[in-house]
Amino acid sequence: MRKTALWALLLGVLSGSAISAKAPFTFDAMMRIARINDPQLSPDGKLVAFTVQTVDMPNNSKPSQIYVVPLDGGSPQQITRDGTMNTRPRWSADSKRIFFVSNRSNPSQIWSMNSDGSDAKLATDVPTGANGVLVSPDGKLLLFTSDVYPSCSASGSVPGIDYDAACNKSKLDAETAGKMHARVYDTLLYRHWTEYQGERRKHLLLQSVDGLGKVRDLTPGNLNTPPFSLSGPEQYAFSPDSTQIAYVSNTDPQLASSTNSDIFTVAAAGGPARRVTNNPGADEGPVYSPDANYLAYRTQNRSGYESDQWRLAILDLQSGQMNTLTDSLDRWVESYTWSPDSKRIFFTIDDHGTSPLLMIPVGGGPIRTIAQGPSSIGSVQFTPDDKAMIYTEQSGSQPVEIKKALSKGGTGIALTHLNDPVLNDFQLTPLEKISVSGTDGAQIESFIVKPPDFNSASKYPALMAIHGGPEGDWGESWSYRWNAQVFAGAGYVVILPNPHGSVGYGQSFTDAVNGDWGGRAYDDLMAIADYVGNLPYVDKSRMVAAGASYGGYMIDWILGHTDRFKALVSHAGVFDLRSDALTTEELWFPKWEFQGLPWENPDLYNKWSPSMYVKNFKTPTLVTHGEMDFRVPIGQGQQLFTSLQEMKVPSTLIQFPDEGHWILKPQNSRFWYGAVIDWLNQYTRPLNGAAAAPGALH
Repeated sequence: MRKTALWALLLGVLSGSAISAKAPFTFDAMMRIARINDPQLSPDGKLVAFTVQTVDMPNNSKPSQIYVVPLDGGSPQQITRDGTMNTRPRWSADSKRIFFVSNRSNPSQIWSMNSDGSDAKLATDVPTGANGVLVSPDGKLLLFTSDVYPSCSASGSVPGIDYDAACNKSKLDAETAGKMHARVYDTLLYRHWTEYQGERRKHLLLQSVDGLGKVRDLTPGNLNTPPFSLSGPEQYAFSPDSTQIAYVSNTDPQLASSTNSDIFTVAAAGGPARRVTNNPGADEGPVYSPDANYLAYRTQNRSGYESDQWRLAILDLQSGQMNTLTDSLDRWVESYTWSPDSKRIFFTIDDHGTSPLLMIPVGGGPIRTIAQGPSSIGSVQFTPDDKAMIYTEQSGSQPVEIKKALSKGGTGIALTHLNDPVLNDFQLTPLEKISVSGTDGAQIESFIVKPPDFNSASKYPALMAIHGGPEGDWGESWSYRWNAQVFAGAGYVVILPNPHGSVGYGQSFTDAVNGDWGGRAYDDLMAIADYVGNLPYVDKSRMVAAGASYGGYMIDWILGHTDRFKALVSHAGVFDLRSDALTTEELWFPKWEFQGLPWENPDLYNKWSPSMYVKNFKTPTLVTHGEMDFRVPIGQGQQLFTSLQEMKVPSTLIQFPDEGHWILKPQNSRFWYGAVIDWLNQYTRPLNGAAAAPGALH
């Protein structure tokens, strides 16, 4: 590999867009954005396959198709057209074919096609469906997941047994035809996100690429992977010689209270699985080094805390020695990839609202910054000759595009321009950063997004958007659920604060919110509101606030502690800490945040529960919630709305029967954005007693 100094120059100028006289960015404009994801560089380094999700508003759907683009330049070409969900392109070892998951078959199966999309063939025929395909480095095997019936694994807990297609099909048919729909549980985590647990579990299956021979179940019995997919990087990987598979599983008996996932390895030929990590916190994202000597993964030290610092770790596969490489770096490691010579690892972190690319030698040592700017970098992959790399880049004013960089230096080169027609028509304003003194003397950063055609001599209403988590952050990334550009396009100065509890500012800053939900973070937000209210272009009499999840909690807390905002929006917010702790599905969360369950620490639950301060509610509030939300169940929004109504506070409740924690369906999303903006406009537009503009809600 060329000297790292060359890579340090290759992204000298990161993306940015000049502002010109264009139309304000709107929800409908956002729905025209092509959502690029999952770029995969071919083994020969010549083509990049990736997915593009678009929005079909009339059909209320978001179809996804596969594209390819040459690394040396050219126009991206769509290569799938059958089916509405074609995802996860993975190359054959010889770079001639692409394996992918498609719903052109029912249930979804793995297909293969030539790199131009021709000669599509069915690769799997599993009654319980196939997903998450990986192709072995030698090109002979397909690894994939399927939600199977564990009782069909006759050999119990021995990995590598045959997948019993007939048994699985019989049980699936019986379940589909059954008229009795009672659910019976004797353990927790019986539901997750938006799904109830049934009889099936997600297993890792293996078969030959040519489809000959039997399908093998690598994770049967008590070694099955959890019933629900884990978050974070890829959760399973082939060894370079294709003989071993590393995967992630949480085998604790009480999954609802545990974050203790570990990495296991199992032979592709079958046999007992071997646990290779024993850390009390989470271990995930195994990636073998190209020379097969190491396994990279990310790890957390503290058990039961999902927001502990993510560190980059290396396991020496010969000696069994584990080494964490980033202990000196007080930031979360996000994604990572090996250099082709296995001597270095390139990784991204969350840092002050951006995601720069860093590098560290496999043996440890100085960490070098390779690319950094007002953007977020991801999906880094190198060509075999190490002369080029591909990556994705996005910002708060630029959706994801795929780029390449050359080791000889220079700026990043865009390989995709799918969104240029939209971006050329609408004005997206860059994020600006401000910093104010918060509690404990900490500097609290926020991002500001100004309205289109901004005039510093004018006075604008301001919208403070509060992020979820609470261990989350706002920054230079593109969002479809809470898009600051849409709210700015509606005429607001949008404030995106990162108070205590946010990530990207050091782990102690993140931990500061534990057991202190309405404390320092609230004080930080009020300090930011004071600062913003004194900006010459902000009308502090027309400030509003909105938030979701923990951001919704903070809106509920604000209701009981200040009336400085003209209107509020609470989406999926925690209102009553006691009832939420006993109805949310991931119990490790309230156990950590409030140092136990309600009967174990009642004073802390009472202290920070917005439901204890209803008598102070005065501010008009819009409440929105998904009825399928298991993270913050619908009762939280309903309790808030009941309280507002009983206190005679102007309020409206909007429930979405077919949504969970997030509002995802296109037509629901359109209605939600319109309702939120209309609600805020009622309380911010009128001046000198003028009547409110008519809207969708009133």
